[in-house]
Amino acid sequence: MNFSADRLLLFGATGDLSQRMLLPSLCALAHDGLLAPELKIVGTARSEMNDARFRNFAREALERHLPAGRRGGLAEFLNRLSYQALDASTLEGFDDLARKVGTPGQGLAIFLSTAPSLFEPTIAGLKSAGLTGANVRIGLEKPLGTSLETSREINDAVAAAFSEDRIFRIDHYLGKETVQNLLALRFANLLFEPIWNANYIDHVQITVAETVGLESRVAYYDDSGALRDMVQNHMLQLLALVAMEPPTSFDATAVRDEKVKVLRSLRKVGEGESVIGQYRAGAISGQAVPGYDDELGKGSATETFVAIKAHVDNWRWKGVPFYLRTGKRLPERVTEIVIQFRCVPFSIFEGRGAKTQPNRLVIGIQPEENIHLSLMAKVPGLDRDGLRLRPVPLDISMPDALAGAVHRIAYERLLLDLIEGEQTLFVRRDEVEAQWEWVDAIRDLWNRTGVEPKSYPAGNWGPSAAIALAERDGVTWHE
Repeated sequence: MNFSADRLLLFGATGDLSQRMLLPSLCALAHDGLLAPELKIVGTARSEMNDARFRNFAREALERHLPAGRRGGLAEFLNRLSYQALDASTLEGFDDLARKVGTPGQGLAIFLSTAPSLFEPTIAGLKSAGLTGANVRIGLEKPLGTSLETSREINDAVAAAFSEDRIFRIDHYLGKETVQNLLALRFANLLFEPIWNANYIDHVQITVAETVGLESRVAYYDDSGALRDMVQNHMLQLLALVAMEPPTSFDATAVRDEKVKVLRSLRKVGEGESVIGQYRAGAISGQAVPGYDDELGKGSATETFVAIKAHVDNWRWKGVPFYLRTGKRLPERVTEIVIQFRCVPFSIFEGRGAKTQPNRLVIGIQPEENIHLSLMAKVPGLDRDGLRLRPVPLDISMPDALAGAVHRIAYERLLLDLIEGEQTLFVRRDEVEAQWEWVDAIRDLWNRTGVEPKSYPAGNWGPSAAIALAERDGVTWHE
């Protein structure tokens, strides 16, 4: 149903995500006049506080996490906020929450950021309090389960109260500008799409590297690991955007239909096609850092690094490997996609002593948004000792190239889309379940074959076996 909500209910309103992302994003949208004047924001969490104390809490969060230049109209924004304490594990209190929300004039949008164990009781509480009607939509923050089975349980619970067109499953990577620019690069430029296939592309690399360790996510991460935390959602969404067929239009149904086709075409990972690791003490940027077991305070078999050789078995990508790697305590924080093209079929320059190298397209997502394309060019000179060629980079820094445009954090776009009911950048149930089916098969393989994490020192690019995974195919990881 199309409506623009005039009430926004934030579960987990006092949590870290709310402080760093949600409240700053909403304040920035209000500053730019993108929130309707009548929109009211109700926060809820276990913490006991009144409206005034929550507004002070929000002010402190905004002063820490939002640039001063985007805090215009701060007082007006804070006046939109109210708060209702709630223990979501019990039905008691949901009626009070409903009274706090009041009767929306147009509709209610709910942002649910809670532990997976609270999804079902929260939905039950919302339903009991009449907060699941036809003019209510809900946004779900990950993790949506820990397996296909648990994901289905959560989705079933949500579906009992909300139709699919009112469910917005969030993967914040889809809100990043460069991720969306990947679609523009492919489908708005005749240059790339005709060669975006197995005839011209040798392989694809997708890297999501972090320099941080456990930080405040100790309990969650040790139960999850890198495969569930990063591969199941962010990395498979990036892979789907790289590999998808052109959608018939840029709308939610068409785009998500094509992504699902890719996810269902993923071949099961076989023995020897994955490597897992766990970091030990080392150094990041010259600073000593402890090992995973030191941070955890005990030994663990949880992987903090995973590298996978994946295959999309369809007409476009048959025979093209997709190398995925992600990990914690790696040398730098970077998310990028590398499209490695094939060599030219015949070089006219070999007789003059010149060697060609294949073109490479690197799409940087974070920390810098950029596009880098390497082309072969002749080195200036008289060439009496032989002709020389070398790669020449074409670099586009997206913030510089699009100077003057407002560059927003991902949650600004996603929250606004939730309020307005635009589902294109959200994940559909069949996508989530296709991702879990592939990831569960990998973990089952590890359990059957006794795969254990290999150690790597913090500050390195994972265990040496990850390098070998690519190098035995003649591929070098882009670093």
